[in-house]
Amino acid sequence: MRKVHFQPIKSLFLFLLFALIVASCTKKETEEVTASGPPNILFIFSDDHAFQAISAYEDRFSKLAPTPNIDRIADRGMRFDRAYVTNSICAPSRATILTGAHSHVNGLRTNGDIFDGEQITFPKLLRENGYTTALIGKWHLRSKPTGFDHWEILPGQGHYYNPDFISDTDTGAVEGYVTDLITDKSLAWLEANKADGKPFMLMLQHKAPHREWEKGPDHLELYEDVEFPEPFNLFDDYDTRGTAAKEQDMTIRETMQLDSDLKLWTEENRNKGSFNRTYGRMNEEQRAAWDAVYDPIIQEFQEKNLQGEELVRWKYQRYMRDYLATIRSVDDNVGRVLDYLEENGLDENTLIVYTSDQGFYLGEHGWFDKRFMYEESFRTPLLMQWQGKIPEGTVNKDLVSNLDFAQTFLDVAGIEAPDRMQGRSLLPLMTGDTPENWRDYLYYHYYEFPGVHSVNKHEGITGERFKLMHFYELDEWEMYDLQEDPMEMNNIYNHPEYDSIQSSLTDRFKRLKRQYGVIHPKSDY
Repeated sequence: MRKVHFQPIKSLFLFLLFALIVASCTKKETEEVTASGPPNILFIFSDDHAFQAISAYEDRFSKLAPTPNIDRIADRGMRFDRAYVTNSICAPSRATILTGAHSHVNGLRTNGDIFDGEQITFPKLLRENGYTTALIGKWHLRSKPTGFDHWEILPGQGHYYNPDFISDTDTGAVEGYVTDLITDKSLAWLEANKADGKPFMLMLQHKAPHREWEKGPDHLELYEDVEFPEPFNLFDDYDTRGTAAKEQDMTIRETMQLDSDLKLWTEENRNKGSFNRTYGRMNEEQRAAWDAVYDPIIQEFQEKNLQGEELVRWKYQRYMRDYLATIRSVDDNVGRVLDYLEENGLDENTLIVYTSDQGFYLGEHGWFDKRFMYEESFRTPLLMQWQGKIPEGTVNKDLVSNLDFAQTFLDVAGIEAPDRMQGRSLLPLMTGDTPENWRDYLYYHYYEFPGVHSVNKHEGITGERFKLMHFYELDEWEMYDLQEDPMEMNNIYNHPEYDSIQSSLTDRFKRLKRQYGVIHPKSDY
């Protein structure tokens, strides 16, 4: 047998070469894991921001009132065209986002309820798993925030000018415009925490553009020379709709106030509450700038003595000018945050989300506000960016919901969601891989009646084409073909040609209620 003799020097060389290769591969794998580890999460949340007022959605305002910075998120990521809410009102929407559960599960059905901060929320789970968490801006849940390393919130609805802020250690007014201030505080928090080596989750939550749509000092003259297009149903008579649509209290014609909503403050009404909570908070410089724009508007209005449809049209234009200019401040400040992330290399592994607590009526059906399950308030904007994960400039048309946010954020962080959460992770959709068993219907339930704007309690489901709604205390049903009637002007419930579809929708409605554990005697049938 032939003997094999090893050469010591050659063997040592091979061993060292092997060790070097292993070390190099290990270092490379570590760098890859670090680069693709748990992402930062930036959740930018506005209040009452209609998808129609975001130019990425290419609606009727896109050329006249563009939102270039919010559009950056869509351009570098994904626009969701069928994002909805489970309950179209401020506080319940926020509770659903935090808990990943419907209102009847998380306990917050109306704005008058108090959020139970002891329950499981996605910020708590992220924090328990190594994230630094913060909430800055509007909270509106009437209890102390939990699950956050840092929070600074507006009391209640907050104020546009020189607002108060509450933190765990301090309360006081801060001079400035609320959208700028929320952004200032958010950027300061990001700067203070960027080097701690931990992923962050920041909920940056704007008050704007909530009623009364007060323009910021940088945009007081913006859009004053623009005539905005009216929706074709501005003068809707609700002919085929039921009692709820006819008896609501949210019309531009009757409900919108000339003084508090449209800022026609005169010597006679300047001592009213709306004056004190808005103009009354301004300093002398802010008032002078405001008066330079609004005093001529007040004078012109008084001289015109408008009535009837002319008055409605005038109110609509004033509403749009104020509302859309308020959004421009939001857009500018979104740009500030995106610029900061890019300048500090934080955009490379940060999931950026822009959305609103629900949609809003911009004159459709003659309305403002939200609450109804009709598309303009049921549907919400949703834009996401995640470099290297979400393909740029993509559009998703699957049915998604604010019910899904909690599980999505946990999924991207590699954390298992608790069974209590009722949504689904959007991560597969974000990467262009919609599961074959993705949902084909969404469930909705609005509870706040009697209440502000007098919208009756109702629940319903929507699918790709058809929507079914039940105003259960009125025992009235509505059904819409969204393909043939996208503005929901023609209630087709009990139309013979839709009998089979109606039967199928009713059956699916019952099954979804069982799936989500809806126990509400007055809504059962």
